[in-house]
Amino acid sequence: MKKLSLPLRLGLITGFTLIAYFLVLALVNKHTNPAFSFFNAFITAVGIYEVVKFKKQEDEINFDYGEAFKFGIITGFIATIIFSVFFLVYSTEINPGFLPELINKMHATGLNANVGMVTSVVAIMGFATSVVTTLTVMQLFKKSKNLVENH
Repeated sequence: MKKLSLPLRLGLITGFTLIAYFLVLALVNKHTNPAFSFFNAFITAVGIYEVVKFKKQEDEINFDYGEAFKFGIITGFIATIIFSVFFLVYSTEINPGFLPELINKMHATGLNANVGMVTSVVAIMGFATSVVTTLTVMQLFKKSKNLVENH
């Protein structure tokens, strides 16, 4: 369990940062605009980048890309689960008027949705963002095979 404390900790921080961003949007009444959710990918990317960076700093010589990838995925998935649960509670208990307003905006575009569908889409988008972001971040930490050693 000690091995997973870093991605768990950064997953929690990332998840709560996503919640804080959502609540800031709610304060300015922009939380029903799905376009603002694109910034969630940036927040997730920062959390994943940090966990991979910390993993590499632990042992730069024996840096294991598989382990770092696992840490990135765990971090992103924990953040997604935390935010998805918050989203479900927010839309059903805290602000029940939020989801009908969001769904009305979606109906204007021809989409038909309910609470479960919207929450599922939030979770699926978070999981997909986690995988793609982890793959992208890992590219920043790979060693280039094209470098020529000058000795």
